[in-house]
Amino acid sequence: MFKKILVANRGEIALRVIRTCREMGIKTVAVYSKADADSLHVRFADEAVCIGPAASSESYLKIANIIAAAEITNADAIHPGYGFLSENAKFSKICEEHRIKFIGASAQMIQQMGDKATAKATMKAAGVPTIPGSEGIIASFEDCQKLAKEMGYPVMLKATAGGGGKGMRAVWKADALEKAWESARQESKAAFGNDDMYMEKLIEEPRHIEIQVVGDSFGKACHLSERDCSVQRRHQKLTEETPSPFMTDKLRKDMGAAAVKAAEYIKYEGAGTVEFLVDKHRNFYFMEMNTRIQVEHPITEQVIDFDLIAEQIKVAAGVPIEGKNYFPKLHSIECRINAEDPYNDFRPSPGVINTLHTPGGHGVRLDTHVYGGYMIPPYYDSMIAKLITTAQTREEAINKMKRALDEFVIEGVKTTIPFHRQLMDHPEYVAGNYTTKFMEDFEMEEE
Repeated sequence: MFKKILVANRGEIALRVIRTCREMGIKTVAVYSKADADSLHVRFADEAVCIGPAASSESYLKIANIIAAAEITNADAIHPGYGFLSENAKFSKICEEHRIKFIGASAQMIQQMGDKATAKATMKAAGVPTIPGSEGIIASFEDCQKLAKEMGYPVMLKATAGGGGKGMRAVWKADALEKAWESARQESKAAFGNDDMYMEKLIEEPRHIEIQVVGDSFGKACHLSERDCSVQRRHQKLTEETPSPFMTDKLRKDMGAAAVKAAEYIKYEGAGTVEFLVDKHRNFYFMEMNTRIQVEHPITEQVIDFDLIAEQIKVAAGVPIEGKNYFPKLHSIECRINAEDPYNDFRPSPGVINTLHTPGGHGVRLDTHVYGGYMIPPYYDSMIAKLITTAQTREEAINKMKRALDEFVIEGVKTTIPFHRQLMDHPEYVAGNYTTKFMEDFEMEEE
């Protein structure tokens, strides 16, 4: 087992990893930017190293600085959390070259699953259902036109290097294709330095349902059931739940088997997520694989009583997994609390938290790094907390979430607490009738 792990991240996920390490008797090293000097992950780690100024490009994304911090503190492993360098093949490879264990996927695995066209081809070969679409990169607009006609509209154009909704365009009819092709390529080129495109059949009334998997270094994988992440705004998840209200026992079994098949086919090592789009007829299609821990991993932990961070660390240390699949025994919902103004198009709201009162009680979990007097910096993602409620049934979990949100007081900055409180009363959400298009019709009621 590792003696010392450097946590190459910040905020709640850094604190989350540090807590598990402490429970496992493993020393920790926090790295931080100058803007995060007063952050809780710095306070609770055994050691802390400043790795640069506020800008993430000069600190949390600076591979040389992180490796140097690991070497001067004699860390034998690095946990990247999510975001930043967690799916960076170069970082994984450099860790390996420096004989520091990267607690995550290998460079080859990240490359294989990071490029969406390659990932789709790999999954097709594995026998996992994939969305009908182009075979790899589309060479020209003429090929794009021909393929769209063959598949039939609507279609979805996607950048192979895309993420966060950039380089994606839905096209409903032939005369809109050329404009969508040009704008998607320009956006992708500007965001990723790459304008390669591929195309898929547009899935109608889609739900975004992902399966949590864990694979070990012996080629064995298991799944830990599903999470429904369909409530999204601009392709960013707002809330997640497990089990999915759309799921049937057969669909769960079939999707779980497909996810395990995918993980074992590529000999996946570590915790990962196989993400699917599910249409209104409950047909499911592979979308992508995230080769890291997910923001929403706590709801899975709650319904099966399982520490996914501990499992990541054990697998990285060469411990074999049990190999059994897990199914939810309870119902859990997560609301992402962001420092944003939901009454003003979710505009970021950095600043000082003057007052903080956190909810508690049975079945309430709060993952956060903030405290009264904490300065939310403007340089990073605006998520400041994850509120998770767990109960015997979905109705009870929603009622518990309403109560917890009512107790949650943050003053000094705007937050998404009012949005989540209104969501929990929305008739379609309460009925479980939501798709990835849900937020297009959602309007905040005035306070």
